[in-house]
Amino acid sequence: MMEYDPTRPKWEQIAALIRQRIATGEYPPNHLISEVRMEQEFDVARGTVRKVTAALRAEGLIVTTPGMGSFVAPPKA
Repeated sequence: MMEYDPTRPKWEQIAALIRQRIATGEYPPNHLISEVRMEQEFDVARGTVRKVTAALRAEGLIVTTPGMGSFVAPPKA
């Protein structure tokens, strides 16, 4: 389980870790970013996970398709 810095919101810390996983290729393009898995892995509420996905989506790192889920965005040209 992740150790959280009490001076920063959990969602920011989780988003930073997901960003790092995308940057290193641990999460390649089209990799499913599962909200349920994040809830379990990081032991946080669905609302926290939704903030993470919203932030990553706003940065263009993930794309969300209704009914399918969120996926790592393809690399930009």
